[in-house]
Amino acid sequence: MKENNYLITEKKVKEPPGSVIQKLKFLGPGFILSASIVGSGELIATTTLGAKAGYIAFWVIIVSCLVKVAVQLEFAKHTILTGETAMQIFNKLPGPRFGKARWAIWVLFVLLLLKVIQLGGMLGSTAIVLNMLFGLPVFYWVVICAFVVALLIYRGYYNVVEKTSLVMIAMFTVLTLVSVFSLSFTPYSISWSEIGSGLTLELPKEVIVVAIGAFGITGVASDEIIAYNYWCIEKGYAAFTGPQSESPEWRKRAQGWIRVMYMDALVAMFIYTVVTAAFYLLGAAILHNRGAIPEGNQLIETVALIYTESLGAGVRNMYLVGAFFVLFSSLFASNAAWTRIYSDIFGQLEWIDFSDVRQRNIVIAVLAWLVPTTWALTYMYIELPVVMILFGGAVGSVMLFLIVFAALHIKYRRTQPIKTGGPLYDVAFWISIVSILAVGIYGVWGLL
Repeated sequence: MKENNYLITEKKVKEPPGSVIQKLKFLGPGFILSASIVGSGELIATTTLGAKAGYIAFWVIIVSCLVKVAVQLEFAKHTILTGETAMQIFNKLPGPRFGKARWAIWVLFVLLLLKVIQLGGMLGSTAIVLNMLFGLPVFYWVVICAFVVALLIYRGYYNVVEKTSLVMIAMFTVLTLVSVFSLSFTPYSISWSEIGSGLTLELPKEVIVVAIGAFGITGVASDEIIAYNYWCIEKGYAAFTGPQSESPEWRKRAQGWIRVMYMDALVAMFIYTVVTAAFYLLGAAILHNRGAIPEGNQLIETVALIYTESLGAGVRNMYLVGAFFVLFSSLFASNAAWTRIYSDIFGQLEWIDFSDVRQRNIVIAVLAWLVPTTWALTYMYIELPVVMILFGGAVGSVMLFLIVFAALHIKYRRTQPIKTGGPLYDVAFWISIVSILAVGIYGVWGLL
């Protein structure tokens, strides 16, 4: 990290852009999330749900992509206004303190540890793709991928890899949308009535577990809502706003950078919602009709059917190359996020001084190696990528309850230095809250 944007000073103040074109230059945090989202969620969890449920659960995917954004905005808005990191927000929630930190920090610590299983499944999926391309056993590719993703974060090549990954994701997205269009010329063509059947808000009992996992992992997942705070800080939104004050200049500046953040998040939401819907429809149209359920080490081979059946067998290797970049970019973005989140957790526990640039960078560098190593070991032990990924999605759904509580607290219990948003924003916020709670409660009730 060249700039210490975690330190909010007057020297870093910058006036927000006015025009849409100028704002585009400051977008970025949302695209980093997209690099993370268009991975295990879209490529694996979404197509698996479509394969098992057919069109009937299409609404789960759409709701999942749309309803979490307002909560994400509330977290990021608070960070821009106060400069607080996500873990500082959680550490100020009401409730008992255990040792140096409050209960919420310890809960997140444990839940994120459980999500190691999900990232292990993603790492294994990436290795399976490389095995299909080059033939080297999956075990070796797991080790190589873990090493490379650690090295890139450790050495700080973030910007180069981010841009390269986003280009590859864009290419893969185009391939996916073309595949959906091409279904019209195959026996798997989709009718409007079939799409309509997926918007009836019904959910068969036998797919509830998969739906809960998919809801937790598609769109902006719980850990990605948290990670977005760090990307907003490192992009400079909070530093450009400057230290909080009562001056009209600060208020105007804060509102300007919040509008930039809104644009960043909404553009990203549009991109990943369209891609996620396309993946689901491909899974429902092709895999469900063929009775092909992605599972085990045949996962990627099965998912490849959504392309080979719609575009022809000749695109198989193109699909595998695209799948690699999608999955690897997701691993990369996740490792970058986890190193910051856990460093901040350690800071709240007072194991390190997170505000000290040198200490923070050392811990991030160590975690850059440690985190992928745990992913690799987890996959080697379990070797069930779909189950691992959906388990992580279920853990993420539980984590969303804590995030909802935190969002309500910062919106209604923390002092807001300026009034942002309006009636429309408040409606969207409460739709997000109610939807997240309803799906979570419905899922638990269905399982029982």
